[in-house]
Amino acid sequence: MKQQKTWWLSVTILVLLAVFFIFLFYFDNKYQTPPPYGKSGMLMLNEQDLERREPVFLIDGWLLTDERAADMPTYIGEFSSLQRGDLSVSPHGRARYQLTLCYEGVPQIVSVDFPQVSSNYKIFLDGELLAEGTGSGRITFLLTSGSHLLSVETCSKLGYYSGMYFPPALGTVKVLSRMTNIQNFAYMAAFLLPLVLALFTLFLWQMGGGINRCFGLLCCCHALYMFRYFVFYFSMPIAPYWFLVQNLALYCLCFCVVKLTTLVSDSICGKAWRWMRAVLLLLPALMLLLCLFTPIMYWAVYVHGRLTDIYYIFTFCCAAFFAVRGMKKQSWESRYTLTGCAVFGAGLLANLFSSNRFEPIHFFWQFEWSSLLLVLLFGVMMVSRSRRLLRENDMLTNHLEEQVKKRTQEVTQLLDERKAFFSDMAHDLKAPVFATRSFIEAIRRSGVGVDAELQGYLNQAEAKQQEMARRLQGLSTINELDQIEGERVQISIVEVLSEIYAAHHGEAEVQSVYFFVKQPKEDAFLMGQPEKMNILFENLIYNALKATPCNGSITISAQVEGEVIYIVVEDTGCGIPEEELPLVFRRFYVGENNRKTGTGLGLYIVHSIVTEMGGKISVSSTVGKGTKFIMEFPKCI
Repeated sequence: MKQQKTWWLSVTILVLLAVFFIFLFYFDNKYQTPPPYGKSGMLMLNEQDLERREPVFLIDGWLLTDERAADMPTYIGEFSSLQRGDLSVSPHGRARYQLTLCYEGVPQIVSVDFPQVSSNYKIFLDGELLAEGTGSGRITFLLTSGSHLLSVETCSKLGYYSGMYFPPALGTVKVLSRMTNIQNFAYMAAFLLPLVLALFTLFLWQMGGGINRCFGLLCCCHALYMFRYFVFYFSMPIAPYWFLVQNLALYCLCFCVVKLTTLVSDSICGKAWRWMRAVLLLLPALMLLLCLFTPIMYWAVYVHGRLTDIYYIFTFCCAAFFAVRGMKKQSWESRYTLTGCAVFGAGLLANLFSSNRFEPIHFFWQFEWSSLLLVLLFGVMMVSRSRRLLRENDMLTNHLEEQVKKRTQEVTQLLDERKAFFSDMAHDLKAPVFATRSFIEAIRRSGVGVDAELQGYLNQAEAKQQEMARRLQGLSTINELDQIEGERVQISIVEVLSEIYAAHHGEAEVQSVYFFVKQPKEDAFLMGQPEKMNILFENLIYNALKATPCNGSITISAQVEGEVIYIVVEDTGCGIPEEELPLVFRRFYVGENNRKTGTGLGLYIVHSIVTEMGGKISVSSTVGKGTKFIMEFPKCI
């Protein structure tokens, strides 16, 4: 059903464009303007002709003189070059166009515009030189009753246009200014709008890959092609050579149309695209070479024209082929590409069938209309595509947020259940574990029937009971740690170290251990929970006091380097064997020196708190010399 709607939409747009081009042909066409018409080198004018809203276009009645003809009747636009169909002669050279203006009426100041003259020109009125140059030209003079000889001399050396190909316009200054202003506004809009779209696409190049880049290049090529109007209007020095840039922009535009349809149909890696791409690149290269060699290869102008028509038709067929393939794959962008092919085809057919019979008065050629509509159409496609991607991203984001919220609730519930389970288990096991210890002590005190074998069993049971007691104590400690709640706040390093010194230096003095705290050069802050910070240092200092002999020392120091806070706890105790260092942060791991009193949870809790705060901890030790714990925390900015 969607495919049928897209087909009908494309057919409808094709019909509307055909109607639009027919309308242009009759209402914006220099060749369809009313009389007066020139004949046999003369044009009859009166006051009413100059009072019209539209100028008089000097199309018919010119007399052409060149190396092969003298005063040959012609109309402007009949021949694109001085070759005039004879491939054995040069398309370039000198020519003179003459038209006698016969005016009856009140003298008036009038102007004559000569648009887009590719050759060097000189414009004479009654033998007086009024203008010369390359590009567009205008002369203004007092038109009096009688006959005035208007003569245009051209000289061309390269390119495929030679002589005067675009009909001049005669009228009052007001009429010509009105026509020129409309043209300037139309071409300025057609030049700037694609550039704005290309700039918009520039920000999406990294998001959409090839499609966005191809559309941006399409817009740039269209803008470059439309810039030709200003090159000739301002008679820029590059005007005689602009045909090369203009052709290159047009070929690139056609290539972008095909590539866009290819990308949409997901055929960019197919064999058909590789063959078509080779033709689409080789033909323009050949045609540009023909443009350069027209001065020495006279037949190159004719071949270039035919190859250009073939290239347009081939481009349209390629685009239509991939657009239909995209329809079969039910790509949502295919509605735009198929419609774009209809627009491209309508412009192509209009250009072919109205050759030498159409030239716009105010606006654009049919192919330029098609190009502009293609840019707008693909612009709508890119906006729709961007909106669709944003909508999908929003849906994915919302879905992800819902999933994260749901999972967070599940994890929170699971953690709460785990806390409750361990708390209940620790509470329920405490009584039987300590009861077992009482029973073992009672058996030993009675001494009844306690032989060596039974004594061994009692020792094993007591060891297991002590292990169970340590594990229960560890579970209680973990439960207490889990019950610490509250938001993380900024904690001052200077304040923390001061509180640590105040809390533990007395205990160290009792054990004859020197306790030092070295404050950082400047205060810094880290994010954490004060209760857990106290637990962290209590465990480290408690372990250090157990390991440090009399007259030993414990030193806590802090240092800030860039965005990292380093806190070091160092003692001069017995040290940790090298083989135990990788294991000290494991849960319930007890070293050889702590088998009787350790729970195996102190350093595990330290590691957990440091990791929770986004930091990391490492340990280094030498047996008999001491141990150093180094903690790194991100600095709070």
